[in-house]
Amino acid sequence: MTTTRSALVTGGTGGLGAAVTTHLLESGWRVVVPWVARTELGRLGDHPSLRLVEADVSDDAQLRQAVALAAADESAPLSGVVNLVGGFTSGPRVHETPVEVLDAQLGLNLRTAYAVTRAALPHLLASGGGSVVCMSTAATKRPFAGGAAYVASKAAVTALVETLAVEYAGDGVRVNALLPVVIDTPANRAAMPDADRRSWSQPAEIARVIRFLLSDDGAAVTGASIPVTRVG
Repeated sequence: MTTTRSALVTGGTGGLGAAVTTHLLESGWRVVVPWVARTELGRLGDHPSLRLVEADVSDDAQLRQAVALAAADESAPLSGVVNLVGGFTSGPRVHETPVEVLDAQLGLNLRTAYAVTRAALPHLLASGGGSVVCMSTAATKRPFAGGAAYVASKAAVTALVETLAVEYAGDGVRVNALLPVVIDTPANRAAMPDADRRSWSQPAEIARVIRFLLSDDGAAVTGASIPVTRVG
């Protein structure tokens, strides 16, 4: 399969990210994955179209390095950005939760998506357009007690996506958000061993939706908040 386009996948070594990275590689993409935890690299096998770069995307200099690698192959221009880096928290109600918890969630979920997309956009524009996918959450539609900081930060991601879609509609850049419930990863299974997992979002299924949104098949979709859940 000929590789003609590149995708930057942040969080591409995680429980969800490994599934997304693998599926994109199998679909013919050149994929660049920034990584921080060496122990997670074992989730990805060798592939001629996979490029790994040690980079913390919360650091501007390291982020620029990762984006530069993603855009370095003129035969496979950068046309896809998948923002999977994020964080989750739940706990007591707002009056019992320090405001620093909100700051941390905004940093992990909103600032990271904003910074990565901002760094990649000049390359998407230069190549004539592309597609950006960000992770929000189904909890923005069905919030839960104790999740105010998390839900607020993810709602901000959705607002960012909707605004970017409007700002870059004339440039051929599409931007969409996915709304999973709990994602069925080993870490979440270990954290919630007694949970009913029938409605949990499946990494392989999310990966197929992301591939669709990055591809020409998804050309009509932008500014959307798309549930990626299962009916148990």
